[in-house]
Amino acid sequence: MSIWDGVEEFVMVARTGSFTVSARRLNVSTSHVSRRIQALEDRLGLKLLSRTTRAVKLTDMGSDYLNTVEDLIAGLDEANQRITGAFADLGGLVRVSAAGPFAENIAMPALLEFAEQNPKITLEVDINNRNVDLVAEGYDFAIRYGVLADSSLIARKLATRNLACAASPAYLERYGEPALPQDLLQHSCIISNKNTWQFQDPNNSKGITVKVSGKVRTNSMPLMRMAVAKGFGVTYTPVENIQDMLDSGQARRILQGYEDQTRSHWVVYPER
Repeated sequence: MSIWDGVEEFVMVARTGSFTVSARRLNVSTSHVSRRIQALEDRLGLKLLSRTTRAVKLTDMGSDYLNTVEDLIAGLDEANQRITGAFADLGGLVRVSAAGPFAENIAMPALLEFAEQNPKITLEVDINNRNVDLVAEGYDFAIRYGVLADSSLIARKLATRNLACAASPAYLERYGEPALPQDLLQHSCIISNKNTWQFQDPNNSKGITVKVSGKVRTNSMPLMRMAVAKGFGVTYTPVENIQDMLDSGQARRILQGYEDQTRSHWVVYPER
């Protein structure tokens, strides 16, 4: 028996949260995925996944195991890319859809470095917040953020994104500081794409959903930052978007410990 038996199936279920979706992506039956993961758990003597009729979640040990094997898989991928890249002359058009500070500040420089190393590559990068149809619109891949919807796309996690809930000191002095996520119902919130904010209860890891409202709604990062600084309300955003404001005292972090820990950056593509 290979030490890798069941690992691919486990990682896919951990990423998608579904045996059915994982089976479809791996082109095998759902029962095959279930058997392989059960065999892996039996071999390790550990419960990696908590299964209910509604959801599949990682156990604490499963989360630790996932982090370890993902690093190993990433290393194997890199080794494969290096050895095949040594004999490949890469060229052609690469079309990418992406948006946000992570894509522009982290992913795009890496993509430019890739193009620099492969002079025959031509890049076409579309920066927008639209959820494009990769196949119909001819994109090679997209950089996306959040919890991925069920789809036939292949996804690879690039980074976990830490969220921060914050407001200006002047706003908090005037309206008070919320003690619980549910208290945001009584506050003005600065909304980006969705007015439904997800938090986690630190005492039991249960999700908390709050439907917020406010005077400003925008997908513009500069406008959101300006609204926070001017005291228009509370923002809930990846911490890197407002880190400088937190450092300078323009904004103060609130509801620490309740932030949703499931948000990540992903690269998604239609085929291997």
